[in-house]
Amino acid sequence: MKHMISVAVAALTAAPLLAQTMKVDFKSDQIGKAPAGWTATQTGSGRAIWTVEKDATAPSKGNVLKQSGTATYPVCLKNDTSVKDGAVEVKFKSISGKEDEAGGVVWRAKDSNNYYVARANALEDNVTIYHTINSRRTERKRANVKVTGNAWHTLRVDFQGNHFVVSFDGKQAIDWTDDTFKDAGKVGVWTKADSVTEFDDFTYSGK
Repeated sequence: MKHMISVAVAALTAAPLLAQTMKVDFKSDQIGKAPAGWTATQTGSGRAIWTVEKDATAPSKGNVLKQSGTATYPVCLKNDTSVKDGAVEVKFKSISGKEDEAGGVVWRAKDSNNYYVARANALEDNVTIYHTINSRRTERKRANVKVTGNAWHTLRVDFQGNHFVVSFDGKQAIDWTDDTFKDAGKVGVWTKADSVTEFDDFTYSGK
């Protein structure tokens, strides 16, 4: 079984369509404002606050994208993306949150109310994959992993057809199949509730 899973991950990550990778480190964005070319929004109610800030601990040694508001599900989508099969990855740090301390990545997003999301949670020590349909989020699969607060982690999803592989800090956490969203869509980042979370080195690839 382990060999079969390894082959599946290798097939996804080695596909030719992933040859070109785009990276965003927010270094050219204005401090205190949402990054240019992104839709800083949310799913549901509340008020998400997405701003670019400085953080000396950031992997890129510069700016980060920070979510510091409170909303049902804060979402920030990269406007010029349309990816059907590919990968999305981000480095994130969960700073605080009483209800949640989450950082996530979004893919195949139609809009801020319809998308796939995988997230890691420092309060629950797990990684979970969901689909969100008309603002309603439904858990599909989860894995227990140690997610340390106030530390940088890497969350990645490789997706092709109806097959999705979620990796946390370089190790596979979830393997899942689903047919909810089949078309190309935007990629982005995500948090939940009162999570104060920073994101850096956002990368994506595919077509």
